[in-house]
Amino acid sequence: MKNYDLAQKLEQIQKVIDSGPYSDDWESLSSYEVPQWYEKLRFGIFIHYGVFSVPAFDNEWYPRMMYVKDSRAYEYHIKTYGKHTEFGYKDFIPMFEAERFDPDRWADIFKRAHAQYVVPVAEHHDGFQMYESELSSYNAKDMGPCKDIIGLLKNSVEDAGMIFGTSSHRIEHYFFLGEGRDFESDIAGEFRRGELYWPSVKGPEDFDAIDGQCQPSEEFMQDWLARTCELIDKYEPKILYFDWWIQRLELRPYLKKLIAYIYNRASERGESAVINYKHDAIPFGIAVPDVERGQLAAQKSYRWQSDTAMCFNSWCHTADNRYKEAEDILCDLIDINSKNGTLLLNIGPKADGTFTKEETHILEVIGNWLDDCGMAIFDSEPYRVFGEGPTEVSEGGFMDGKVKEFTSADWRFFAGKGCVYAIALRPDAKGTYVINSFARTQGKLNASIKQIICLNDKCEVSFDHTKEHLLLNHVVDTDLPVAFRLVME
Repeated sequence: MKNYDLAQKLEQIQKVIDSGPYSDDWESLSSYEVPQWYEKLRFGIFIHYGVFSVPAFDNEWYPRMMYVKDSRAYEYHIKTYGKHTEFGYKDFIPMFEAERFDPDRWADIFKRAHAQYVVPVAEHHDGFQMYESELSSYNAKDMGPCKDIIGLLKNSVEDAGMIFGTSSHRIEHYFFLGEGRDFESDIAGEFRRGELYWPSVKGPEDFDAIDGQCQPSEEFMQDWLARTCELIDKYEPKILYFDWWIQRLELRPYLKKLIAYIYNRASERGESAVINYKHDAIPFGIAVPDVERGQLAAQKSYRWQSDTAMCFNSWCHTADNRYKEAEDILCDLIDINSKNGTLLLNIGPKADGTFTKEETHILEVIGNWLDDCGMAIFDSEPYRVFGEGPTEVSEGGFMDGKVKEFTSADWRFFAGKGCVYAIALRPDAKGTYVINSFARTQGKLNASIKQIICLNDKCEVSFDHTKEHLLLNHVVDTDLPVAFRLVME
């Protein structure tokens, strides 16, 4: 087990905070502005890959649920691997070989899907680091695949011209494996900082609470800060995504330090960084808010992000993953973009480092559509109204279990390079499209339209622009959204 001087690490971190433009207080951090390069982002790739990919059962919470008595994962674990005293979560590490992990191939697939940024999870709740670390031996360079997964992927992503970010879910590790103390298992006794099972305390009843049960210890929060700053220094992510539980009041002093640290480090390089957060863990305006498995119902003046998975049931690979339809994900991408958001779409590779055919298909469908129609969202900005249509989008997180039944009357609008883009989220079989918002005299487009082009097939479209509506007539052989480019006189 690796030992390090925690006090020395904290002292080094404080020096960076003290010497930079940002101090570790909300007033100083409120001078932050979202960088221009982030304003241009529309589509990114999230990656959940780790030791939990080996059992490939239930979901990425297998490390916790395998220790929760009478759960599906608990029963499966005993049946498949034996008693917890004989085979615990740590025993999956040698089985995690990532023998077919090819970061260049990953980057190529993401690039062909037109992803602009890539955010792999560097450390999930299970506490296993997917990168080389000086703070713990339980990392992918020293164990398992014996590869610096994060470092190798960063090189490939940036070589392919995409922005590299990463994600830390370390804070939840405080309680994530604690259920293993409720019965005879390999999680028994005391553990020291740096060990995989440290500290494994009893978890809270309310995971979303900002205080109360399960207060993280001072040593754990200090270690959290040291680990996250190590991640920042080693890989210089331009985007740092945080999952929940950073909203804990006890963590606030360390969270302020972390934010100042990454912003100051970026400033040293003459760059800027972005933090994604949820649950109001960070005061509005200091970072970019994120909506997990959900969207916002209306257009916003500020930048926001939606992160969601390709599957309904899991973020990581499992044998029973239930995949979403590619066209539904594409509709969500367009809807989110029209409301000034960006979509971070998750992929869960198999333990060997390959993607499933379903994941590959989804990215191919998105990439092919963006080949033809990408200018409508990548070379534009949200229009002054995001769209129109009968289908309501429920606001908030964890709404993606209900598939939205979009129609050809559901439109999303964009504008750029002197043109207006209108995207019908579903095609009309007869090729008849009506946009009420664009009525010539009473609507949102009281202008002379010179020409309309369908981006799907690059054909000119016949239209009638009246005081009641804009009527388009064009049949497209597709099951995907239909994008029109309106060229003004």
